[in-house]
Amino acid sequence: MKIKDHFLTQEIFEVKETQHKGILKTQNLPENLDKYYNSDKYLSHNKDNSLKSKIYQFVQKFNEKFKFKIISKFKSSGKILDYGCGDGSFLSFMKNYHFSVLGYEPNEKARNIAVSKIGKENLTDSPEKIENNSLDIITLWHVLEHISNPEEILALLKTKLKNDGFLLIAVPNYQSFDGKFYKENWAAWDVPRHAFHYGKEGAIRFFNLNRFDVLYTYPLPFDSLYISMISETYAKNPLGILRFPFIGVLSNLKGTKNGNFSSVIYVLRK
Repeated sequence: MKIKDHFLTQEIFEVKETQHKGILKTQNLPENLDKYYNSDKYLSHNKDNSLKSKIYQFVQKFNEKFKFKIISKFKSSGKILDYGCGDGSFLSFMKNYHFSVLGYEPNEKARNIAVSKIGKENLTDSPEKIENNSLDIITLWHVLEHISNPEEILALLKTKLKNDGFLLIAVPNYQSFDGKFYKENWAAWDVPRHAFHYGKEGAIRFFNLNRFDVLYTYPLPFDSLYISMISETYAKNPLGILRFPFIGVLSNLKGTKNGNFSSVIYVLRK
């Protein structure tokens, strides 16, 4: 399948099946991916007063509360690492709830914003430096799909997690209704920033192969609406502002039946 970088460069990339059924990979990834993130339109690193940005920030705030609610099912306190913490918003939120926070963010612009929110002392420049078996919770919120060596990162994070700790990973699900509906215009392909693309069953098999037990899965229900809104702009549909809420809600309804939500959170134990 050929997918355009609708967001930034308009370049065409090919997405192909990997040796793992249910997992796709973006082919011929550029050596220097930094330029594909360095845009004022990249909302996880930049905020403005546009409607798209305001909707993003609303979804982000809802998701922070939703993520905390899930985490609190397993841990009420402890040390949490947010791997790929972006601008630090989630960790800033978690500091209010008896958690010791630590973030890792490779993007310089996002990291500088995170410093202002959570303090330089709560950021690490290298996950390898974290003490083994020291973390109660590790989160990757829409980060794993960006990682070109996921097996290595999962193996590293496993050594940092306590035996009774939990790893929470959220990734887009290309097998969701909105993924299938928008096809090559589905915004969550986001090539080449997304190196891998996970279907739900493929993700579960992949985590099992990497010696994690998948205990639970949860949806991020607002993601289908946001992704559908962006997908309509990529499809250049003049009536997209009317259609995207219907597609987003329908995707969630179908997800309640088959588990294939637009974005899925996986709760893992080693």
